[in-house]
Amino acid sequence: MIKVTEREIFEILSGKISGLINRTVLKAFVQQGLDITTEQWTVLSCLWDKDKIIQTDICALTQKDKPSVTRLIDNLEKKNLVMRVSDPADRRNNLILLTPRGGAIRQKTTDVIHSIVNFALEGIPDEELSGTKEVLIQIMNNLRAY
Repeated sequence: MIKVTEREIFEILSGKISGLINRTVLKAFVQQGLDITTEQWTVLSCLWDKDKIIQTDICALTQKDKPSVTRLIDNLEKKNLVMRVSDPADRRNNLILLTPRGGAIRQKTTDVIHSIVNFALEGIPDEELSGTKEVLIQIMNNLRAY
């Protein structure tokens, strides 16, 4: 078994890679004239997959709490990227749906994300990526069961 130093554990837990990815994506969005954050992009990507969903579904899909998602939706509404409409099946809920402007930025943001991912994974053999993916999925599953 590979020994992991305390520093390496800290670096993993502190989210160095996650933070670097977020900063890189945000910088690329700005360079492309996209006025969204990486967190807002996660909400939009949920809606690009399935439009007209309730906020609770977005919370589950993004693994964010309700106040955070409310704030993200509020900001996306201010940017005219999403809107809330009453759910005809249950008036206690609002459906969150894309505006035409929110749908229109899908391809541009997707191109940015693909470019960054391809750059980040450059030079890593497919079999190593596959093994790493399996390890990360197992870590997530272990933590969900904790």
